[in-house]
Parts: sequence; structure tokens; C-alpha cells
Amino acid sequence: MQPFLPFRCDLDTFSDELQTIIEQNTKEIEKLLAIKQKTYANFVKPFEELEEKLNLFVTPLSHLNSVNNSEKTQEVYAEALPVITEYSTRLSQNIKIYNAYKEILANEQDSLNYEQKRVLELNIQHFELSGAHLDDATKTRLQEINLRKSELANDFSQNLLDATNAYEKIIEDKADIKGLPQSEIEQAKFEEDGKTKYKFTLQIPSYIAYMTYGPNREIREELYKAYTTRAPQNAAIIDELLELRDESAKLLGFNNYAEFSLATKMAPTTDKVLKFLNSLLDNATTQAKEELNELQKIAPHPLESYDTAYYSEILKKQTHEIDEEEYRPYFEQKSVVSGMMQFLHNIFGIEFKVVDIDLWDAKAYAYDLFIDGKLRSRLYLDLEARESKRGGAWMHDWQSHYVDHYGNTHLASAFVVCNFPPSKDDNPSLLRHDDVVTLFHEMGHAIHHLLSEVSESEVSGVHGVEWDAVEYPSQFLENFAYEPEVLKIFAKHYKTGEILPDAMIQKLIDAKNFLSAMAMLRQLEFSLFDFMLHLKPQKGDGVQKLLDSIREKTSLIKPPSYNKFQNGFAHIFAGGYAAGYYSYKWAEVLSADTFYAVVDDGLNSSQTAKRYRGIILRSGGAKSMQDLYIELMGKEADVKQLLRLNGIND
Repeated sequence: MQPFLPFRCDLDTFSDELQTIIEQNTKEIEKLLAIKQKTYANFVKPFEELEEKLNLFVTPLSHLNSVNNSEKTQEVYAEALPVITEYSTRLSQNIKIYNAYKEILANEQDSLNYEQKRVLELNIQHFELSGAHLDDATKTRLQEINLRKSELANDFSQNLLDATNAYEKIIEDKADIKGLPQSEIEQAKFEEDGKTKYKFTLQIPSYIAYMTYGPNREIREELYKAYTTRAPQNAAIIDELLELRDESAKLLGFNNYAEFSLATKMAPTTDKVLKFLNSLLDNATTQAKEELNELQKIAPHPLESYDTAYYSEILKKQTHEIDEEEYRPYFEQKSVVSGMMQFLHNIFGIEFKVVDIDLWDAKAYAYDLFIDGKLRSRLYLDLEARESKRGGAWMHDWQSHYVDHYGNTHLASAFVVCNFPPSKDDNPSLLRHDDVVTLFHEMGHAIHHLLSEVSESEVSGVHGVEWDAVEYPSQFLENFAYEPEVLKIFAKHYKTGEILPDAMIQKLIDAKNFLSAMAMLRQLEFSLFDFMLHLKPQKGDGVQKLLDSIREKTSLIKPPSYNKFQNGFAHIFAGGYAAGYYSYKWAEVLSADTFYAVVDDGLNSSQTAKRYRGIILRSGGAKSMQDLYIELMGKEADVKQLLRLNGIND
């Protein structure tokens, strides 16, 4: 068994080391291509390991650029990006490699196992989607497009981070913070010129705090406007990205980028995706209008976009007698992490043991995962917000479980990153319940990668999983953050040790689907905008006009004209969700169905949970998720369970 790699990224030598690895890989690939009788063992396996070697080296840099962003990481990452993109594009268009894969699949069809066949089939598809079979001029153009797209995505993300960090709102009048939770006031408070002042930023914990509790409507609008007008230069990036995506899709024989995107997903056609999204829209709209009417009743003026979080919190307290701030002392960050791990031990048999190693930040830490006393993988956690970290929450895989051509087993590792309220010596990190749900969500992604037992790295863990199924394990796990049995493991008052009372747990459950139809419409707005934008790309004002036309159905409150949400839509313009944001809802159907099966079994004795670990988590991307799901559940997924989970009548 191979040891875990130490986390290392020397920014001063990275570029030279990267160049050396790429040169070495290129020479090794030439040697592999020179083999006359190519087989899976002598060609595919060593080729796969060369790719893994490069990924292991590059991942720490991309991770650092996200969690400890600096001028130096930006410079090194920007320098490395075209080198990596050029190399990967060159390989993905190499007709000799493509032909080798096809020949090996044909020649060894009867002797290959299902994991090996899946590797070959996915690689052949990848080569075809990269244009390996096309003429040289087309391949050159595709290479240029890929390089430019990677640069634009990086610029989009960096612009957003810079704009987020550039803004701050200083409040001096105590009346303007009245009603904010004390923990949020402490986070915002600072002394200047002998005065106590309060700073709010566009970083998510700070922004959400004022939008939810801030009593001054003018300040809420100021913050909202700053947030929704961030990075206006990204509008030009969007135009260019859409044009390049459309061009590349057509060069590869697709009618549009949405069709290209679906080639690697579960959803069969663009019509099927639109029908799915619109059916959810039809089911949710009536209830969403009713929810908005209830919200409007308690507001002394017509509601605007910057009012909804504030009045939603008031209505939530009135209808469910629930106050998020009352819960936060029960959700101290370390207690939540520890309790979540206890739950994962109860349901899946995973043991977590702290690892004492130096990492990129003093508040980052690591665990080794064991099952039945056997070391399985390593998890890195970095959970608190800071200026050098990009917003949001994510799981990023690093090492993969696989068996190399010498027979050595390599173990998986992954990062879970969040932006929870920062802890201080005199003020622990107290989470909202939404934060708890987020942590469970990202942990669902992590164990999907970390518990894989697949021998081939390219289909191990999250690799090879259809994009519209990749959210299935994360959404499945997040549902348990509302289960009383689970909450009682970790929801303990950080001062008194009191377990969250049953009455408060019931309120949390009752409030779970508070304004859920309105939230459903918001997600459908994102999904429809993304998908339709890639069905027929727009430019300039056309992007906004498309969004506005979708909002006619999805936005019950018309956003102000200055709202340029698209300029911050990093999921599709700087992440991997282009023409795939619908995947959240698609996968949620799978997760809801599975969740109810486990709950019906009984959490601590669920045979479905055991089979889920043995089928879904163990198999990674070695089989289509459609096949794995039917193997687990014995049937197709039922969309009614998703509506049930969200408290929406079908």
C-alpha cells in the first residue's frame, strides 16, 4: 500500500517542475505508442498512471489558489494554466492514442473486466468529444478554444474574488445593527478612532447576516446592489465564453453546447431536460405564489429582492416560532464535525482518526478514514471564511483509490472546503443550521470519492460519474441533517452541553420546507437560464433578455434592473456546470428516493444504507449511475419523492 502524499506546493519552483513532468510524460507516451502489440496492461494502465502523476502535482496549486489566494498563487496558476491546457488538449486529440484505445477494446473485449471496459469506453468518448478523429485544422482550432476557455474561466473567478474582497460597508449607528445576532455583531465589530464600528462585507457569512437580520432597508439594498453588480467586466467574458463553447460544439458535430454537454450525462436529450425542469416549475408555481402572499402580508411596503431574506426570517419566527440565532449555540463547528463523523460511523461503519500534519492554514486539519480497522483514505477539512479564500463550499478530490501496474494499492484523499463564520479565541465558530446542511452535503461528495474500491483511477471515486448524477451522494447525505437521531449526536450547547431540546428539533423539521416552493423556483431559474443559454447562445443585451424572459415565470418579485446575477454565476462560467446546472434537481430525484428508503428501514439498522455504501459509494464511476441506481433500488427514480421532500403537492 502506497503512503499518502504530503501536501506540498513550492510556488517558486512549480512552473519548472510542471514543465519537467510534462516533458517526461510526453516522452513516456511516445514510448507507449511505439509498442506494436498494445494491451490494456502495457498501454492503458501506464498511460493512466502518467495522468494521475500530473494530477497529483497540479491539484495542490489549484487548491491553494482557492483557499490561500495571493498575487503569487494567481501568477503561478495563470502561468501554469495554458501549459496544462495545451498538454491535455494535445493528448485528447492524439489520433494514435484514440486508435489504440479502440483497438484494445476490440481485441480484449472478452478478457477485460467491467472497470477496464468502462475506462476504455469513456476514453474513446472523451477523445471523440475532443475532436481526435477530426482534421488537423479543426483540432488546432479546438486546441485554441480550450486554452482560451480555461483562461477566461480563471479570469471570471478571479474578478469575482477581487470584487468580493474590495467592498466593505462600515456602520457606526447602533440602531442599524439592532436585531442582529450577538455573534454576528461580534464578528463585525472593530475599534477605530476611539469609536466602535461594524464592518460588513460581501463574503457570504457577513452578507447573509445583514440581509437576514439587518433592520436598515437602505443598507440592505446597498449591500444587495454591491453583491449583484460585482465584476461587471465578467459580462465580456460571458460573451466570449458562450461564443467559444458554441463554436467548439459545432466543430464536434453537435447543434449546440447543450447537446455536447449531455453526451456525458444521464439525461438523454435536451427536450427531456427542459420537460423535467418545466414540470417542476408547473408543480411549484401555485404554492410559491401562496408563499409570497403570506410574506407580503407582514411587510409594510411592496417586497423587493433585498427584502425577502429579512421578512422571511420574521415570518419564520411568527409561523414556526423559530429563531436561527437560538440554534447557533447548539451548532458549534467542532461539535458538528465530530457528531457528523459519529453518524457516518453508525450508518456506514467509517472511523475517523485525526492526523497531525502541517497544512496550508493553521485552521485546516486532516483525518484518516478506516473501515473494519483498515485504512481507507484521507480527508482534509478547511471550514472557516477568510479573505484569501474564494466564497462558497466545495469538495475537491486529490488522490484516487486505484491499483497500479505493480499491484500496489493507492488510497484516496480529498478536500472539503467551506466558508463558515471564523472562530476567535473568545468567540467559537457557531453555525446556522443551513451551514450544517452544507457540511453534510460536501461530506457526501467526499465519501463518494474516499470510499471507492475501484482499481482503475479514471473511474474511481467521483471520476467517470455522469455530471447530472454527481450530486446524488451529496444531496442524499444532507437530508440527514434534519433527522432527530442525527441531530442529537452533535447538537449540544457549546457552553452548557445541553442537547438540542425535542421541541426545538421539531420546529426545525416543521420549518424545513418553509418557502420551499419559492426556493424551488429560484433553482429552476438558474437551471433554465443555464440550459437555454447553451441551447441558443446570446450576446450582450441578449443574455439579460433571456434571463428576464425566464424570470417572467420564475421570479415572483421582479429584480431591480441593475441586478447582473449572471456576472457572478461562477458555477457555469468558472466551474463545470455549463449546460449542467439542472443536475442539482436531476440528482435530487435520486437522492430523495434513496433517503426515504433508508429512513423507512431505520437509520441504525438500514439495509439500504449498507447496500448504498456497497453499490453507490464503492463503485464510483465504474458503472453508469443509471445501472447502479437500479441495482440499489430495483426501480427507476420517482420524481414524486422529490416533491414530497420539498413539501410540494404534485
